[in-house]
Amino acid sequence: MANNDEVSIRRPQHAVWPEGLPFEIEKTTETLYGNLRNTAARLPDKPGIIFYDTKITFEEIDKTANLIAGYLQHECGVEPGDRVAIYSQNCPQYVLAYYGILRAGAVVVAVNPMNLAEEVSSILEDSGAVAAFCAQDLADHLFTAMEGTSLRRAIIVQYSDYLRADTEIAIPEFLVQKHEGISHSRAINWNDMLKVECVPAPYNRKPDDLAILPYTSGSTGRGKGCMHTNATTLHATRSIYDWFGIIEDDVVMAVAPMFHVVGMQAGMNVSIQLGCTMVIVPRWDRDAVAAMIESYKITTWPAVPTMAIDLLASPNLKDYDISSIRVMYGGGISMPKAVAEKLQALCGVTFLEGYGLTETMAPATANPPQNPIAQCGGIAVFNTDILIVEPGTIEQLATGKIGEIIISGPQVLLAYWNNDEANAESFVEIAGKRFFRTGDLGRMNDEGYIFIIDRIKRMINASGFKVWPAEVETIFYKNPAVEEICVIASKDPERGEIVKAKIVLCSDATETNEQEFRSWAREHMSAYKVPRIVEFVKNLPKSGSGKILWRELQELEYAAYDKP
Repeated sequence: MANNDEVSIRRPQHAVWPEGLPFEIEKTTETLYGNLRNTAARLPDKPGIIFYDTKITFEEIDKTANLIAGYLQHECGVEPGDRVAIYSQNCPQYVLAYYGILRAGAVVVAVNPMNLAEEVSSILEDSGAVAAFCAQDLADHLFTAMEGTSLRRAIIVQYSDYLRADTEIAIPEFLVQKHEGISHSRAINWNDMLKVECVPAPYNRKPDDLAILPYTSGSTGRGKGCMHTNATTLHATRSIYDWFGIIEDDVVMAVAPMFHVVGMQAGMNVSIQLGCTMVIVPRWDRDAVAAMIESYKITTWPAVPTMAIDLLASPNLKDYDISSIRVMYGGGISMPKAVAEKLQALCGVTFLEGYGLTETMAPATANPPQNPIAQCGGIAVFNTDILIVEPGTIEQLATGKIGEIIISGPQVLLAYWNNDEANAESFVEIAGKRFFRTGDLGRMNDEGYIFIIDRIKRMINASGFKVWPAEVETIFYKNPAVEEICVIASKDPERGEIVKAKIVLCSDATETNEQEFRSWAREHMSAYKVPRIVEFVKNLPKSGSGKILWRELQELEYAAYDKP
């Protein structure tokens, strides 16, 4: 670890702090499962989950979690601290399995449902998972992946088992489809698991016990497991509901993927702790989401901006009343100005942007509701310190200078799982505090607002000038014709690299040719940042959490250039 005890750690964000909130909050004395137990005791008959008009009470959620815990302990040999994976889209069983694993004293390993067998195998091997919950449509991938690993049992989920009510909302085919005859010597169906009715051992987990092991997306290679305790997770959870003013009466749109920390925390864990009703959507479906907002009077929606962009671009939006939404927040990319203005006009809501990572279990920064700044990550949340440092020397930089964002706070991961090399590279000690190196570039203004520039490794070197793609994208999102954009590097024999923009146009865009966009860009950014190539596309590839897959586009661009 590097040391720099002379660095001054200031908290300039206190001048714009959310009204009525303390600067720091106390450490939790509870656990994630303890929150479910408490809510079920307090609100047993309240629907905790709505799934296409099927309602599941908090009492049923808790009882099912206990049945799952009993099965894991008695039939799978799961002991405290063992890892158990979930490999599924959003569904009621995801919530039930998640809290059942925690009730058993085990650690949840959240697996991206977009992962294929090789990627799943890597996570199973690294985590040492001994059991897994797997959706019906992903079973073949899991069965391939589990060979040669420590996985003892797979519990197979049929989505349709929790479609118990008639509904007018269109149900996707993959939810109702039955996958009969799924068989494996180490597999059992969900309903058969529940019929065993094992009683779990008494619950005795503590706040500092390991609880969640989510994996990074692997943008620098193989994904890394992030070690989170009940305490790190619940600090982040409270940072969400206190900051944004979420209360028990809220109805939460749970469409952000639960394998990802935004969906896991803001969609699921906040709802369980407060006693909100979560409305679960398995995959993004803008018409279904619009119908559910109107039908269930959704009030709170944690989302990535790409969801809002797509919803507000829908020609069918006029058929739905979405005015019940009072809080909407998220991150991932900057919210386009035109979309933010339309959202404000329809709901009176300002989309509150924030910044966080798997390593911080969601929020490190968030915009204060009374003082938001558009296309900005906001300010450091409760008990959290953020510094901007020179990446090579870890020297603190002056206000306004661009450098690496480093974070210290109770929500920061303990360490990467079984990865001493990554741990050595990722943590530094400054003024007696442990900081996590994010690998993200940003700058801080005088009031402590953090502006995210880009990943350190994403820089474009255009004739010696440094261009940060995310910065160019943020500027382009001010153009009302731009629905989505991804900026990448294209190779050039004279300049080394040049800036290329792939743009999805809004349906009502009037600027429709490359020259118009380049002319607009010259008026809004330095000449060396202006894309020399503008390509119009119908859509951009996205991850399961809704982020644009810039690395995939970059690799395709380089491959096309290198072809003989």
